[in-house]
Amino acid sequence: MRIGHGYDVHRLVPGRNLILGGMRVEYPLGLDGHSDADVLLHAVMDALLGAAGLGDIGRHFPDSDPQYKGISSLSLLKQVAEKVKQAGYQVSNLDVTLIAQKPKLAGYLPQMEGNIAVLLGISVGQVNIKATTEERLGFTGREEGMACHAVCLLLESEKME
Repeated sequence: MRIGHGYDVHRLVPGRNLILGGMRVEYPLGLDGHSDADVLLHAVMDALLGAAGLGDIGRHFPDSDPQYKGISSLSLLKQVAEKVKQAGYQVSNLDVTLIAQKPKLAGYLPQMEGNIAVLLGISVGQVNIKATTEERLGFTGREEGMACHAVCLLLESEKME
């Protein structure tokens, strides 16, 4: 068994769509970043890569590379899933905490869990996403940005050659 933790943060800005968990969330601000800035999927990818001993998303998808400008994080997660599989691991479970004062996200969480489960080839019951506020404290509480923590457990499987 191998455990990984991922953390990511992005600033909220006007003029961008808010993409979380691979889906568009209705909100007047979006997250700033080189890709689609999906803070949730970025934390998930870092947890997966870390557990597999494969570094982080910056190593595999650097923001200095123009091919990743505006790319969907779902596409990147698919690539990460393949890297984890080739390294000889399978996902046991993911537990994710999204930190955002607004918008309210409870209604979006089941679809986000489904998006992740499909790409990782696991059941929805193996993916748990929670959303919380910070009671108006810190940059997330002031609605300046969003943060996300993700923890995963990987199990050994057959290494792909």
